[in-house]
Amino acid sequence: MKRKDYLFVVLVPLPLLLVALLGNTFVEGWNWQPRGFVLLWFVVAVAALIYKLIATRPAAPPAQRLAAGLAAPAGFVIFWMSIGPKIIGEENPGNLLYLLTILLGLIGVGVSRFRPARLALVAFGMAAALLSIPAVAFLLWPDNFQPGFLRIQLKSSVFAAVFIASGLLFRRASSRLKVT
Repeated sequence: MKRKDYLFVVLVPLPLLLVALLGNTFVEGWNWQPRGFVLLWFVVAVAALIYKLIATRPAAPPAQRLAAGLAAPAGFVIFWMSIGPKIIGEENPGNLLYLLTILLGLIGVGVSRFRPARLALVAFGMAAALLSIPAVAFLLWPDNFQPGFLRIQLKSSVFAAVFIASGLLFRRASSRLKVT
């Protein structure tokens, strides 16, 4: 990565930090502590770094760039929803399964060594995990399962669809690299 890539990673979180700061200043009940701002910057910077590492490879085809552009923000949103508003009820430990999926996805990205065919497998695996989380959480922790199984399954399905699309794009990028 070049110096401008590192600047990208450091500066991308700033607009979101500005929104959070304005919310903290003008919205009643929005009371973030300083650690919340640090966490937001860190998580967005990690998502931007992953995007840059995958999308700015010298031979990265457009499909690979688009796939990374779908997967990195989706991972950020899943992470943020899991630690903040929660996807499954407030006290349901099933929310940790979403965090575990993101962690395993990050490990998979590292193990894949940023090769599109392997990244496709990681994306498909994350989609499968996301689709199964509501059922597993409902079976293990049915007590606080709000806003209901179908709504949670719908949320997970939307995230899974993004990772399926990303996996298909990574697969297309890998086939383009083999042909050339």
